[in-house]
Amino acid sequence: MANHLQNETSPYLLQHVDNPVNWYPWGDEATRLAREQDKPILLSVGYAACHWCHVMAHESFEDEATAAQMNADFINVKVDREERPDIDSIYMQAVNAMVGRGGWPMTVFLTPDGKPFYAGTYFPNEPRHGMPSFRQILTGVTQAWNKDRDNVVGSAGEVTQQLQGLSDVGLEGGTLDADIFKDALRGLGQRFDATWGGFGDAPKFPQPMTIEFLLRQSLRGEGSYALEMAEATLRKMAQGGMYDQIGGGFARYSVDHRWLVPHFEKMLYDNAQLARVYLHAWQVTGNDFYRRITEETLDYVLLEMRHEDGGFYSSQDADSEGVEGKFYVWSADEIREALSEDADTFMRIYGVSDEGNWEGHNILNLHLDPKGLAAQLDVAPEALDARMTEARAKLYALRSKRIWPGLDDKVLTSWNGLMLAAFAEAGQALRRPDYIEAAESNAAFLHSTMRHQSGRLLRTWKAGSNAKYNAYLEDYAYLADGLLALYEATFETRWVDWARELAELMLTHFRDTKNGGFFDTSGDHERLIHRPKDLQDNAVPSGNSMAASVLSRLSLLTGNGDYWQVAEQSTATMSKLMSQYPSGFGQWLNVASFILGEPREVALVGSKEEIDPLLEVVRNGYRPFQVVAAGNEGEEAPLPLLENRPRIDGKGTAYVCRKFVCQAPLTDPGELARELESA
Repeated sequence: MANHLQNETSPYLLQHVDNPVNWYPWGDEATRLAREQDKPILLSVGYAACHWCHVMAHESFEDEATAAQMNADFINVKVDREERPDIDSIYMQAVNAMVGRGGWPMTVFLTPDGKPFYAGTYFPNEPRHGMPSFRQILTGVTQAWNKDRDNVVGSAGEVTQQLQGLSDVGLEGGTLDADIFKDALRGLGQRFDATWGGFGDAPKFPQPMTIEFLLRQSLRGEGSYALEMAEATLRKMAQGGMYDQIGGGFARYSVDHRWLVPHFEKMLYDNAQLARVYLHAWQVTGNDFYRRITEETLDYVLLEMRHEDGGFYSSQDADSEGVEGKFYVWSADEIREALSEDADTFMRIYGVSDEGNWEGHNILNLHLDPKGLAAQLDVAPEALDARMTEARAKLYALRSKRIWPGLDDKVLTSWNGLMLAAFAEAGQALRRPDYIEAAESNAAFLHSTMRHQSGRLLRTWKAGSNAKYNAYLEDYAYLADGLLALYEATFETRWVDWARELAELMLTHFRDTKNGGFFDTSGDHERLIHRPKDLQDNAVPSGNSMAASVLSRLSLLTGNGDYWQVAEQSTATMSKLMSQYPSGFGQWLNVASFILGEPREVALVGSKEEIDPLLEVVRNGYRPFQVVAAGNEGEEAPLPLLENRPRIDGKGTAYVCRKFVCQAPLTDPGELARELESA
């Protein structure tokens, strides 16, 4: 019989709807029952693509005896961390405080009023590797609740006070100067793996914000080392098994230091950020390898991760048929049968052997440089590339006949904002109108589906249901960032107008006027044990760092100095943390680099045909330290940056400004290029 999750829309929650565990969604009913029955709450948090969540579900939540014990002694609550990042953030902080490390599945035992008193992550169904079994944990917690209540409640109160204090601490004052970048670069260099790229040892995460910072530093005259670290990491990641050599797109992370063995789940937010940073690497270096990875990643999203109405899905599972990675790996015989005369060459390039490179199977990786092999085989590189492209297409068609990994087909506003930015920016840089169309379709979908009449946003949507849950700071900030990228790709005023609306809503509903920065939840959000304020950049930028990024760019487009002041003050308070822990504050470093980079505002005036030659210059290469607006002379200026900007001699005209103080107008593309280079 289905439990109380049957009316939920989260694919993760619906994975548990037939468990014998009497699961409840987070809400008033569960807390009421906990109070009435005097039981602790067992909170289990995970997400649909989480491998160890599946393992614990199969071992424990599908087990009748374990479920009976859970149902007898606890009120059991399931939460999708992607739908409710506030709950995940609060209780993950508790897990880290009590255990010293966190992860998913997250298991937290709460008093009926939501205060945590015992926590962990995955617990096995039998004692092993020094870990107690989950049922032993359940028994111990129940005994403590029944026989040592005062200590349990006291401990829960102490942990809750610690959590509440995290939001009440004022941020340190700080100053922004270039020493921050030198310190950050030095710290990254100390952790850089010169052989395989990346930072630190296994498991290795892609860290696109850090790579973005390195690309920016390469423009700031920091020598070749920053670019060397960025390129080495980008090459090795895309050559390894963490990149899907057949279908495009990146897995979540690599379990080894060589980027060979991925944790096979694919997340929308990783691919959005990585597509953008590979695009920027192509713009910096001109290396078409990076362009190929960008396009293959975005093409994968269009093919496998897009709803017909324009929204992007959240993730693809690591498992298929209950086995991690089964969908993605190959045997040598499968390759030989599929590719016949091209099999040997393909196997040499992609590291395929009869013994395999992972658990008797082969994870495809760029084992050999195809150009070098082409020379050995006395084949034109272009001809070999065409053959390998055809071979990958054959294998993709063959793989598509397998049982696919699970798809988390909910649409999240924040992650869609990240992908919106990637498609918009790649569309204009690569001259891909299909990418622009995808970005416009996505923005239109989000406006019609995720925006309330009041202008407030909602968090999540799934086909066949209405959008729900109050949006979080990251939803507003990521979406605004995507809209600014779409505006600069299309110069349609509605997108920058919406971004400005979202900025005002952030300032009204999320700003911490006492201590600075922004809370993750709005002032009228559900009351939890504390109001979280996440400052650290993790797999995605913190809502705070992205809010600062959006406000700084909007300030230059709109002339609103208050936006700039809020962004600069927020970023300055993070200066010490950026210097000391650069990997954890990558987006903050990028905001700081923009603020200190003397960014330029470029106003283009004239018809599309008149400004196109100037626009070619403005869009040429990687230009992270500028904002661009365009419009026709004589029309009502949609942005203050375009006000009182006449054409010169009836030609398309460019105004290059800094904080609205402009150089002499230019009509010649060559002169514009020289002006921008000097900036």
